[in-house]
Amino acid sequence: MREVVTVEPATGGVAALAGIATRRDAPSVFVKAFADAPGDDVFLAEAEGLAALRELGGVATPEVILADRELLVLSVLRPRPHSEVFWEQFAHALARMHTSTTHPRFGWHHDNWLGRRRQINTWADDGFAFFAQHRLLRWLGQPRVEAALDAADRAALERLCHRLPDLLPQRPACLTHGDLWAQNILATPDGQPALIDPAVSYMWAEVDLAHVWSTSPPPEARRFFEVYAELTSLDDGWRARMPIVQLRQHLAVLAQFDDDWGAGDQIRATLAPFRTRI
Repeated sequence: MREVVTVEPATGGVAALAGIATRRDAPSVFVKAFADAPGDDVFLAEAEGLAALRELGGVATPEVILADRELLVLSVLRPRPHSEVFWEQFAHALARMHTSTTHPRFGWHHDNWLGRRRQINTWADDGFAFFAQHRLLRWLGQPRVEAALDAADRAALERLCHRLPDLLPQRPACLTHGDLWAQNILATPDGQPALIDPAVSYMWAEVDLAHVWSTSPPPEARRFFEVYAELTSLDDGWRARMPIVQLRQHLAVLAQFDDDWGAGDQIRATLAPFRTRI
């Protein structure tokens, strides 16, 4: 890269260190690193995920300038506009990605990363079994999860997993971003929706929808949900399913961070109906 003049820390991320690097006689770039990387392939997997979103899903992503064991260097995106029009555009982009990338199996051709933990992507034909084993129960062995959930909570999660075919509709696998909270939705220089920080896999589209729904989207995002539901013919019960689908992300947050931002409380509230009553 050209000589870096200054680096301004970036806000919004929680797993890595990031900043905007100003370069002499060259455009600024976004630089991401770990103080102690959880694996050698973290940034390579992220770069691959960005390419998949762009090339398979048709969604805008930043240009990958460098990806190696130590650094990820990307072109700089803009903050998303505070407008309903932007969220309508994003609804079209996400619906197009989800409906155009259906896949016969659930998973990905190798494991990748969700924050600082490996995301297990072993191929499966059954979406309910895949979600239960690799997106929910896989977090039970994590120390923070063990400390936060008691034996009744863990048994309730196992009971919920057993009942997933009754609780969620049968849906095909499609390309999903996998970590689609509001901070990962930005804009291209010309104002079009763009995505960062993926944890891609072929999974239910509602994994992405639940993440947007559950992470305090701004008021103008109301149009996103309306338009996305129209474009994908979502049934009226989708909102009621969101807490169950979002359990995956709440468990991941609980496993990785001392401050869980209320994830533990959300998990226990969702599991409450599945606890054994004495």
